[in-house]
Formats: sequence, structure tokens, C-alpha cells
Amino acid sequence: MLRPMEVPEVPAETARIAHAAFPKGALFIRLRDELGPLLLDQDFTQVYSGRGRPAMAPWRLALITIMQFVENLSDRQAADAVRGHLAWKYALSLELDHPGFDASVLTEFRQRLLAQDNPLLMLDRLLARCQELGVLRPHGKLRTDSTHVMAAIRVMNRLELIVETMRALLNALATAAPAWVQQIAPETWYDRYAHRAETYRLPKSEAAKQAFADTIGQDGHDLLILLLGDDVPEAARQLPETEALRRCWKRQFISKQGKQHFCTREELPKGEMLESPYDMDARYSTKRGREWTGYKVHLSETCDDDLPHLITHVVTTQAHEQDAPIGKQIQEQLYEKGLSPQQHWVDAGYNGAELIVSAREQHGTEIIGPVRPNTSWTQKVEGAFDLRAFDVRWAQREVVCPQGHASQQWRPTTRKTGQSIIIVTFPEGTCRACPVRSSCVRSETRPKSLTFQPQAQQEALHAARDAMNSEEAKVRYQRRAGIEATISQGVRAFGLRRSRYIGIEKTHLQHVLTALAVNVVRLVAWWDGERPGGTRVSRFAQLRAA
Repeated sequence: MLRPMEVPEVPAETARIAHAAFPKGALFIRLRDELGPLLLDQDFTQVYSGRGRPAMAPWRLALITIMQFVENLSDRQAADAVRGHLAWKYALSLELDHPGFDASVLTEFRQRLLAQDNPLLMLDRLLARCQELGVLRPHGKLRTDSTHVMAAIRVMNRLELIVETMRALLNALATAAPAWVQQIAPETWYDRYAHRAETYRLPKSEAAKQAFADTIGQDGHDLLILLLGDDVPEAARQLPETEALRRCWKRQFISKQGKQHFCTREELPKGEMLESPYDMDARYSTKRGREWTGYKVHLSETCDDDLPHLITHVVTTQAHEQDAPIGKQIQEQLYEKGLSPQQHWVDAGYNGAELIVSAREQHGTEIIGPVRPNTSWTQKVEGAFDLRAFDVRWAQREVVCPQGHASQQWRPTTRKTGQSIIIVTFPEGTCRACPVRSSCVRSETRPKSLTFQPQAQQEALHAARDAMNSEEAKVRYQRRAGIEATISQGVRAFGLRRSRYIGIEKTHLQHVLTALAVNVVRLVAWWDGERPGGTRVSRFAQLRAA
């Protein structure tokens, strides 16, 4: 039960000894003195019941969680820090002899945070306080980038995966309905699924592997049918491990002559692959030669020259999701929070004509960064005609080719992704008789066709490509590189690149708390007089500039 209370002052004895022990200040002492109460009990009323035993003050648990991530501690280590660290007691307004609490309270508090409507609540509260203190400009400069995050799972090959998925469900059923499992499980299942699936336990030859996998497939198929029976206990019906087995079997097996057959690589259907029965949100991805299984985190930070650089937004996605749709999502969510930037630096993964136009027209934001290059064949053949060689007459809804011939058809449509495009086709007879056909069309029979975006988007695309060819634009774009330092700080100091928890919701909460930790450290450094430095250059690289 939550009984909201005002944040008490730091006890006099705690304050006296803390200032005597840290005459030059300490991070958490400075944090409390400069920011004051960051969160209030009233911020958490929606996730606490009005009945039951009194809860520990949520404002304290929130601050403990932030400090836990600042020092990259486990729950048990954080609970010990509350009991034994003077600076923690000062920040939390605790008496020196306060006994602390059990570490499991932090786990329960994070579960409550996941139930909030706004997962970014704690970050938003800190940002609001920073605006009040004048260390955050709501409509300034911003930059965004992403990095990979490895899930807290063991990476398995396909054979290990099907065994472990079956084993995970049997273990869950043995907990939820042990008597029913004893009744339905054949003796052979105990031999196959009693131990963790590892390569050295599995068959070695390809034929033996196929036969073994087919057997596992039939076992899983039989178990799924048994779970549909009327005698299944209610506790066993809605287990997430059951859904994991269904998803895994749907992709890994096909039915042949009434039996389950383990798909060869050529037979595997297209679509997302379950990577682990213990984290069904984790996905495999690869980028620039790096492979990982897990997630991707997108961080947006301010980059005004005269203010500390603070993370203002965090997005967590599955590893295989593209960056392009995230750019628009970030813009919209920042606008809702009143933090739309005037200038936003992004790389080509996020940038595109739609983002440039929507950010400018809806939020007044200038998107700065490269767009994906034109990779059509006309860019690789000297003298070939690309879109810019054609005269697009938007008002007349027609296009005139370099030889002066007008298009025959103008057809607005959309791609499968929802992107608006226009397809223009020229008369077949005119194209067939054209003397410069080889510079315009690759097909020997078909007429010329062009695909481009609506006027605002297409013109923005041309302008962005032209801009990045100038030296001035390249120098201006260098501001985006600073986000790499933020990612590096998150990885090296706060464990950003490895998920502590299972599932995308918990992993996102970890990323939000990591962003809070980064902001807290940067704010205290700013108040101590430190300022962001330039890009480090190695001693060897400096010799060239000398």
C-alpha cells in the first residue's frame, strides 16, 4: 500500500558526518544538493495498491535504482550500499543506523515500473528538473545513433534450439502441473530432456542428427496435442514456453507422411526465427560484419555547445528492425514531450526524404545528415540518364525525357512499406525508336519507366544528396560523431551492450536507467566545472597534423 509522503530533509547527523568525510563533495551528495528530490511518491500512485502492507517510499527506491546503475551494481550490491555507504544514506535522507532492506525489493520495484503507462517517466522527470535548473534547452541541438545489445541468453545452433525448447516447456510444466507431466511423459523423455542441450551430447553424423531431430519434432508435436486435451490443468494451459514451442516447431519442422521432419536449410521457411525459448523477443542480426542475437538501442542526446550533453530519449527495438522508421518515431515522441530540437543530426540509416519533410513541416526541425545513395544502374554507367536528366512537371503530372518526349502515364501508389511513390511510364513506340535508348533503358523491349517520391520528398532527397557533397556540410556533420562517445560511455561504464534481463520490455527499462545514470554523471561533472572535450586523436595521428 502506498502512503505518499513528502521527501524528508537529510538527517542532521548524516549531513554532518557526510560533509566531514567528503569535504570536497561526492557524486551522490552533490546530486542531492543540486537536484533536490528528483521523484515524488505521487509519481508512482498508479502502480501501487491502495490496500496492504505499507510500501517502502517509491521515491527512495527510484533513486536507489538510478544510483545502482550509476555504479553498475547488482541488486544485492545496491542493497548493501544503502546499508553501508555514507553518500547513499545522505542522498536518501536516511539515518546512519538505518538497516536498509532486502535486495528483492528492487526486483519488485522494477516490475512496478514496467506496469507504468510511460516507461520513460523517470527520465522525463529528470529532464523537466534540468529545464528548471537551466541545464537543458528544450529546442536546441540533438543527435541520434544506435548500437547492438546482446540478449542474456546462450546462442544455440538449430539442433540445440529444438532440444532446449522442448526441455524448457517440460520444466515449466513440471513446475505448474507435476502430476499431469508424470502421467503423460514417456520414460524416453527423461533421457532426452533431463540435461541441457549441448553439442557434445548430440549425435555427430549428419544422418544421425537428422533422425534425432525428427524424433524431437515428433515428441514436441505429440506434447502440443496433449496440451489441447480436456484433462490439462488450468495452470499448464497458458505457459509462455508453450507458445515458444509452437513458434519454433512452425519454422523448424514440416509434416511428411504424417511425421515431423526437421527442415534442411533449403526447406526453412522465410520469417523471423525464435533464437531461444527463454527470451522470445531476442532476434539475430548482422551489421558491417558483426553478428549478434538480442536487441538494438537508439539514444538521442543534446549537443548544445554551452550546456551538458544529456540523453533525452531512448528507444529499444529487436535486433533485426531497421533504423529508418525509428527516426520518425523519435521526432514524434520528442514533440509530445516538448523537446523537439531545432536541428537533429542523424546518419543515413535514419535519414530519408519522408523524415526530412515531416520533421520540417510538423515539428520545425532541420534534419542534418546523409541519405542513402542512389544505387541504380544509371549511376554506374557513364552517360546514362538518371531521374535528374528528366524534366518533372509536377503541376501537369507529366515527365519530359531528355529527347523532349512526354510521359504517357502518371500513377501515384504506395510500396508495401507504406511509402508514397509515383510511377511514370513513357510510350512504348517512342522509346523503341529512340536513338539514345541504351543510355535510358536496359530492357530491349519495355518502355522507360521512372519511380520517384512526391514532390516535397523528392526535392528534399535531391537537396540532401547535393548538400553532403560540399565541404561545409561535411564539417557541419562532424557534430554527429559525439554520440559515439556517449555510446562508448554507456558500454564501458554502465554495461549498455549486454542485457541484464529477459525480454524487450525489461531490456528497455535497463536502457532508460542507463540513460539516467549517464545523465547523472554528466550533470555532476558539469557542476564540478568539467566540459565536454573534443575528439581524441592518437599520438601517431597527431604527427601528420604537426
